[in-house]
Amino acid sequence: MMTKDQYIESLRKLHLNLYSFGKKVENVVDNPIVRPSLNSFAATYELAEDPQYEDLMTATSNLTGKKVNRFIHLHQSTDDLIKKVKMQRLLGQKTAACFQRCVGMDAANAVYSTTFETDEACGTKYHENFVKFWTDVQNNDWGVDGAMTDVKGDRGLSPSKQADPDLFLHVVERTADGVYVTGAKAHQTGYLNSHYVLVMPTISMREGDEDYAISFACPTDAEGITLILGRQSCDTRKTEEHNDIDVGNKVYGGHEVLVIFDRVFIPNDMIFLNGETQFAGMMVERFAGYHRQSYGGCKVGVGDVLIGATALAGEMAGSAKASHVKDKLIEMTHLNETLYCCGIACSSQGTKTKSGNYLIDLLLANVCKQNVTRFPYEIARLAQDLAGGIMVTQPSEADYRNPATHDYIEKYLKGVASVPTEDRMRLLRLIENMTMGTAAVGYLPESMHGAGSPQAQRIMIARQSNMEMKKELAKKIARIKVIPHN
Repeated sequence: MMTKDQYIESLRKLHLNLYSFGKKVENVVDNPIVRPSLNSFAATYELAEDPQYEDLMTATSNLTGKKVNRFIHLHQSTDDLIKKVKMQRLLGQKTAACFQRCVGMDAANAVYSTTFETDEACGTKYHENFVKFWTDVQNNDWGVDGAMTDVKGDRGLSPSKQADPDLFLHVVERTADGVYVTGAKAHQTGYLNSHYVLVMPTISMREGDEDYAISFACPTDAEGITLILGRQSCDTRKTEEHNDIDVGNKVYGGHEVLVIFDRVFIPNDMIFLNGETQFAGMMVERFAGYHRQSYGGCKVGVGDVLIGATALAGEMAGSAKASHVKDKLIEMTHLNETLYCCGIACSSQGTKTKSGNYLIDLLLANVCKQNVTRFPYEIARLAQDLAGGIMVTQPSEADYRNPATHDYIEKYLKGVASVPTEDRMRLLRLIENMTMGTAAVGYLPESMHGAGSPQAQRIMIARQSNMEMKKELAKKIARIKVIPHN
């Protein structure tokens, strides 16, 4: 297993083709916009070194028999699934940001079981390919980004019917040694901090979409890959001279990139699905389920920090004893723990797949994510309510450091006399960061759209709700023999 420092140094060996603000980024590791996200990712290595977190942060590999970071573990029990959620809550508490490594973990577990069942039905060797690749991942303790979301173009058309065929990633040429792929993956969280990318189809496929039913892995700096960094609210504060207060969260953060594949070669032994359209949907559904489970951990950990910050803001303003303040903090806690309950529930009801790893209860995982599309927004609203307008109107740190204006700010932004004004400013900037700044990207829009937008969960809930069983229960209780057919 790599240490935090070894991990950071390993990233310096990559040659990522990254563009940001119209310029090529030559040093990704030390770039001020990217570095906080690297620190969040690095925390997954740092905590794995800490003996007090060993049970949560590490596991015994079913592939090698060695101790591995839980973020690259293949779940072997419901206990593993539960510990995953607890680990994610811990990381959320430590970083108050997206720590990015969940996507690769969820992708690996989905691909592991799907390749097994694809081989069983089609006589392919995708599972063998994946086991070999993932054994290398575990032996080297690599960071892996999971990539599912295509840009999709016209949502009313299937991949093969798009006016531009590249709007879904697809195979453009097949050779005896492998395939060439072209397309793009959007909203990629953690790509810049990963050694490999594990690519999956983005939707269920049908006849005619064979070239789009492709899953593979390749180095993040493979030839033909171009990266464009996404913008975040308040992101350039990270580049300002006086940014110790104004960024809100100085150390940790997240990032997203648009990943463009331009005839990237993928050798045969790194391919995990190649034209078997009937199994694309299984891979998508299982990944989505795992990732919807993840949100019952990571968003809860971030929520813990936001609730704590909000409580402190009340204490600093002298309003902590007010009944409405107490009640709103109770409501924030209730919503946050409800999300955690869903994450634990879908984990505890997990079942063993044919491949041997464990899959969460898909219905409960979708219920978990449906709640995540709503509750963090209400938690953030209540945080802004209790923080007050000064959260977004306080002067800049540059003005606070300026001798001409410092004393005025020190005097007029004072709350409770015993609390330093600077501490109050720092806390308010943290709440701003988490509810409308760079960290809000991972806490709010990602809660809405990550792992599938709300309607995707509602479709899965309807599909898995076993409505016929429920109707039979009602028929027996009411002693009804015949019901109308729609």
